[in-house]
Amino acid sequence: MPETSHPRQKLVVLISGNGSNLQAILDACAGRALAAQVVAVISNKIDAYGLERARRAGIPAIYHPKPKDQDRRAYDAGLAQVVSAYRPDWVVLAGWMRVLSAEFLNHFPNRVINLHPALPGMFPGTHAIQRAFEAYQRGEIEFTGVMVHLVPDEGVDVGPVLLQATAPIHVHDTLETLEDRIHAIEHRLLVQALALVTQTAKTKS
Repeated sequence: MPETSHPRQKLVVLISGNGSNLQAILDACAGRALAAQVVAVISNKIDAYGLERARRAGIPAIYHPKPKDQDRRAYDAGLAQVVSAYRPDWVVLAGWMRVLSAEFLNHFPNRVINLHPALPGMFPGTHAIQRAFEAYQRGEIEFTGVMVHLVPDEGVDVGPVLLQATAPIHVHDTLETLEDRIHAIEHRLLVQALALVTQTAKTKS
């Protein structure tokens, strides 16, 4: 069926750092592994390298900082206005290091997707890989993982899971080797999850 019958799903990607997961999305879109296109990349950090990745791909790269004296919910409401201008089908949190409030999430019900480097119910919040590595060293866990999930509310790294994958931790691992393994899984799993939701949306349309 011609592609014009099903326009590519529009993604707005929120980042706070290097943007390697953003790059995985961009590559998948360019290679048509994803029936989607990134229409904007937004960061709350001016030095986030992901903004440069967006510029190199010819995609709007938007720096949207939070003023120190601005209320969190007011910031989120403003951010929702910026994102809404691009009319996204999905909002993807790919290393976005802020917990979004209802003032943002209510604008995109069941359309915000988050990537977290841990399995459901394990190590919510920041430094998840480091915390998993330390737990392994204490003999508390034998493996960790990655999940991609919907963000229905203000809960931290909880919500309906789209996909998850385990990641082994080896006896000779360092934090750096574990991080490399986790990141490789993140890149694959995020693209797979986006392929799943965009394909489902095409089927329903």
